[in-house]
Amino acid sequence: MLKGISPLLSPDLLAVLCRMGHGDEIVLADAHFPGETFNPRVLRADGLRIPDLLNAILPLFVLDQYTPQALFMMQAVPGDQLDPAVETSYRVAIDKHVKPKPAIARVERFAFYEQAKKAFAVLMTGETAKYGNIVLKKGVTL
Repeated sequence: MLKGISPLLSPDLLAVLCRMGHGDEIVLADAHFPGETFNPRVLRADGLRIPDLLNAILPLFVLDQYTPQALFMMQAVPGDQLDPAVETSYRVAIDKHVKPKPAIARVERFAFYEQAKKAFAVLMTGETAKYGNIVLKKGVTL
């Protein structure tokens, strides 16, 4: 255990967050996401929900301040509906740790998959919310 670092963050996840450079992205994927299909660097956080992981990661992680979009979530497929409570629960964690409050871009499903292919890593979580995936783009620590 390390003082001041959430026990939700595994040594492997801490190493990945540390090794990521400016502009690199990490996908916090819901439990249904095909992470192994889209990225060779997959970490596991089974049983952990994304809002809890956001609260653990964001005190250590600067979002990219040089791009208009540093947060991305998947759009609903035509015919599906988003549950607004999912983004609201993420916003609570994001707004607590990131100032000014960043917007969350919505990305079409297959464009999101392409983004996951280029991400530094995919963190598979225990999140069960539909369309619960979120991408964080790392910034420069000032």
